[in-house]
Amino acid sequence: MDKVFQIGTFCFRLTCIQEIPIPANFLLFEVSQDAKPEFTYHLDIKGYLPSPEGRILARRPDLTVFETADGEARLIGSLGGTAYYASYQELSEQRAEITLSVHEIGDLLFDTVFTSLFALERQMIRRNSLILHCAYVKYQGEAILFSAPSETGKSTQADLWKRYRGSNTINGDRALLRKTENRWTACGWPVCGSSEICNLGDTPIRAIVMLRQGKENHVERLSPFQAFTLLYAQITINQWNRDFVEKAMSEIEDLISQIPVWQLTCDISEDAVKCLETVLFPVTDSKAGDAIHET
Repeated sequence: MDKVFQIGTFCFRLTCIQEIPIPANFLLFEVSQDAKPEFTYHLDIKGYLPSPEGRILARRPDLTVFETADGEARLIGSLGGTAYYASYQELSEQRAEITLSVHEIGDLLFDTVFTSLFALERQMIRRNSLILHCAYVKYQGEAILFSAPSETGKSTQADLWKRYRGSNTINGDRALLRKTENRWTACGWPVCGSSEICNLGDTPIRAIVMLRQGKENHVERLSPFQAFTLLYAQITINQWNRDFVEKAMSEIEDLISQIPVWQLTCDISEDAVKCLETVLFPVTDSKAGDAIHET
């Protein structure tokens, strides 16, 4: 197998000695073999996983990270699992070797399991891009990003905007944020969580909305400090890598200097949509809010 993919501005080749199942969401990002990949991942399948050598940088139930002479190495597992299913080791700035346990091939059809093989957040931060936990909605040619901890209602608010305003949900769980021509843009991502909504699309960002459940609908503009604190918690950051953390903090500061961040306390009614719409799309025509806009 030899395929080329592009996520954001990162173009890479994936090679393997045999065909492996690739999730449909990931295949959306496949591009022509004529593209010019800047990085190569080689995937090997074995009955055992090599044990990386190096200083341990981080350890948690589903991941152990090592510092090696050539970069970073990982043993990758899943939450609730009893063993690692893959190893990842950088061989240079342009190549990494991934070893997958032969017993775990079937699980690759889950987009989270498959995407975790590539340590993509390392490549994204090098390209001034951030991975945000959010529902990414396109409305009137711009992106509204609903962000919050899991089970807070991101998908619900996205569904309300689709039902009452005709918006289009690009991804129900993640978005890649990057700067394009000096404007922050939301891009597709190959993981969509339980929402099962994963599409391609690069859209200028109108606003980021941090959600909080409540009995009454209320929206307020967050201060830079409040916005930074809430956003930082929802962005994928390798806390064990000081350079990564510093770069991410710098990008978040730039993001909130250009993009308004709001906090929406909300229920699950159309009133929640109207409450947010009044600040995101202020209009003088009272009928405009009732119209279905083309996306």
